[in-house]
Amino acid sequence: MNSRGVILAYPRTKGMLLVIIAATFWGVSGTVAQYLFHQQGFSTSWLVVTRLIFSGVGLLLFSQTVGNQNIWTIWKNKQDVVKLIVFGIFGMFGVQFTYFAAIEHGNAATATVLQYLAPVIIAGYLTIRGKKLPTKHEGLAILFALLGTFLLVTQGNIHSLSITFPALFWGILSAFSLAFYTLYPRDLLSSWGSLITVGWGMTVGGISFSFIHPPWVFQGRWSLPSFLAVIFVVIFGTLIAFFCYMESMKYIKASEASLLACVEPLSAAFISVAWLHVSFGVAEWIGSFLIIATIFILSAVKK
Repeated sequence: MNSRGVILAYPRTKGMLLVIIAATFWGVSGTVAQYLFHQQGFSTSWLVVTRLIFSGVGLLLFSQTVGNQNIWTIWKNKQDVVKLIVFGIFGMFGVQFTYFAAIEHGNAATATVLQYLAPVIIAGYLTIRGKKLPTKHEGLAILFALLGTFLLVTQGNIHSLSITFPALFWGILSAFSLAFYTLYPRDLLSSWGSLITVGWGMTVGGISFSFIHPPWVFQGRWSLPSFLAVIFVVIFGTLIAFFCYMESMKYIKASEASLLACVEPLSAAFISVAWLHVSFGVAEWIGSFLIIATIFILSAVKK
């Protein structure tokens, strides 16, 4: 490859590395959250509220100082204010709480893979809204998703669940929440950009739930490892991960970024097995890869 080819290839490589870093941080942060829930006695509500408020304020400060954006203008538009509140409570808080609840009642590996059913849910919703039959790609993706979920939660045994019912319930609800989180803020994103939309969404979601579970009402055991784990979830698993993902869009296509983000459930599974000794058999691995494969299948659809 000549020097010009190297120059052209480097930005693309940089973009791919940024996505992989972001997805890895997301996956590892789920496993770290599992450590906080199962071994340090932390509650889902406290961790979600703390993560949302600190991460949301951090993104807004970054947008205001580094991005030179006016973060307050969005509150002057009444329609966008309503959309932002709905997105913050039902989208941002919803997807965070259901995901962490699935981890608390199960494990990070299963919770993350179940959440990746969201693209199939989105495809199904758009098919129903468009009043049309699923395409071959969509039908195959749905089949893979159903089979993958079956193997993941039953280990191939139809007479028993390999995970608890609450873990399955919150995991499936997390996928629906992620689908809503993905589809709903389209107008907000086009008008205000991702940093302001997500920053305020996190802040609104965190503050709203603070009236139900204040962040100063704490449950768990503080130690140096648990303190570092919380820092990792907030800083690396949210702020840095989100920044890397959005920065990657400058160098690669959004469709490519979404495919590379499949590293997230894989990293969550590997770290859970290696660090927390989560039992993950052949059936679970096959089910996980079938669910992840749906993203590659759906990416082949042109529209």
